Amino acid sequence: MSKPDSLGQFEQLVLTAILSLGDDAYGVTIHAKVEELASPKPVSLGAVYVTLDRLEDKGLIRSWLTEPTAERGGRAKRCYTLEGFGAKALEESARTARRMLDVFEEAGQKHWGKKWGKAFR
Repeated sequence: MSKPDSLGQFEQLVLTAILSLGDDAYGVTIHAKVEELASPKPVSLGAVYVTLDRLEDKGLIRSWLTEPTAERGGRAKRCYTLEGFGAKALEESARTARRMLDVFEEAGQKHWGKKWGKAFR
């Protein structure tokens, strides 16, 4: 598999949610975590599922069905995990964001005498 394309912001949010949720990463919990990360912007459940499908098609995540449970009316959950390329793509996105924040802080200090980026940490 070749190096994946750069990630969009929403893809980064979904991958971050999967990473943070670990074994509890399935549609509803991923949606809740993405909403938390994207706050105050609302996030539709449909957008999360479309993005999960796209990330799986790109080979960045993998999904599987759990055994059906009585609590879910006999339905299974589709769980998700990062694949190696997904972890690498998310790591590169984080490094890029860190470089941007460093420049933002430096420019804020230079131009306005204030470290604007500190508010984002």
